[in-house]
Amino acid sequence: MSRRSAWAIGGALVALTVAVSAPRAQHQGHGGMAPAAAAPGAAVPRKVTMEELHRQGGVPRGWKFALPAGDPVKGKQLFADLECYKCHAIQGERFPPGGGDARNVGPDLTGMGGMHPAEYFAESILSPNAVILDGPGYSGPDGTSIMPSYADSLSVTQLVDLVAFLKGLTGGGHEHGAASVEKTTGDYTIRLAYRGGDGDHAGHGAPSAAPGHLMVFVSDRATGEPVPYLPVRATIRASGKPAGAVKLSPMVGGQGFHYGANVTLPQGAHTITLTIGPAAMQVMASAKGRFAKPVTVVFERPAGT
Repeated sequence: MSRRSAWAIGGALVALTVAVSAPRAQHQGHGGMAPAAAAPGAAVPRKVTMEELHRQGGVPRGWKFALPAGDPVKGKQLFADLECYKCHAIQGERFPPGGGDARNVGPDLTGMGGMHPAEYFAESILSPNAVILDGPGYSGPDGTSIMPSYADSLSVTQLVDLVAFLKGLTGGGHEHGAASVEKTTGDYTIRLAYRGGDGDHAGHGAPSAAPGHLMVFVSDRATGEPVPYLPVRATIRASGKPAGAVKLSPMVGGQGFHYGANVTLPQGAHTITLTIGPAAMQVMASAKGRFAKPVTVVFERPAGT
């Protein structure tokens, strides 16, 4: 990671997918050993028939690669051993001073953990040229990323540990407002993000910050596809303040389809309760019973974050 930059999404993760998932697949339906118990925080295994795999183009319906859980403590030590701190600053962490060329440094990683999924970090480590961050010093004269690939130098275990450390970097951040958080409930996977003026950033005695944009991404937990035509409301609660309710409207932005509203979040700790009603569109018989039950999910933002 030293002397390079860009967080990337690219093809090298295919090799990691094979390396991680192939041993598990060898024990499914071919006799031999029983599958080992899932590690804490790991995805719950799912069963699938060979017929379904063929019917869905080689993967289960709604399949998405998920990086295994790692050890952030070991990942932090690896970050130090690789001298990643020479190019990537992290506020609040006690690494030696970078001391590198200011014209060739990577992005500040403070708060990055809440802004990207684990697979995004893995890709940037394995294939830094898949996406090159547009910024001063992030690419060389030939236009490629100045960050080296670690695809040939890290074991899978080291990679997932390093990613676990990066995912834990949720303090501070590059953008005002809460980091993106995700929960699964009912038929949905729900991701909440907030970008823009946050009440936490208004100075003492200063006017309230301009409203930010609250975004709620609702997807089918089985397929991963966005689910439109849902009534979505958010109730924002903070200690000592009256609760505020806002209706979120379907819209399309730079991050794709979402339900959104412009709102200023309260200062300090607060909760955002999302209420999603039954689908307001016709549901075909093949999906009978789905998207028909209202769900409620609560996102908490602790003080100091």
